[in-house]
Amino acid sequence: MDRVRPHEEPVSLEISGCSKEDARIVFDTLCTCFESDRAADEVPQQLHETRPMVWLGTFEVTDAHECPAPARLSSSVEVDAQGGYWAIERLRSTLDPLFTVRDLTSASGDQERELHVRLESR
Repeated sequence: MDRVRPHEEPVSLEISGCSKEDARIVFDTLCTCFESDRAADEVPQQLHETRPMVWLGTFEVTDAHECPAPARLSSSVEVDAQGGYWAIERLRSTLDPLFTVRDLTSASGDQERELHVRLESR
């Protein structure tokens, strides 16, 4: 299913349930695979000691680059992704060889799909 897309296919990501270091590993990995709104030197910040954090990023998944193996995660990372059907499939097929991906939930709408997964180191 690797056909040419006539327009951009963005996916919005929310990363949660993890340390800022693990969030950075996931973001850094995806930034090498896809264009992103995140700067290369952008580091997730832990703004509160006890409240859960959610980190956001948008990735343009139309053109995938070579994806290096990620650094090892210290714990699991929860990822919520929203985008078009093709874009979510592209993201999922990119994550599969990099991490152990466990499906938590997904929802499909008319034009968009939501995917909620837990990533762990392979």
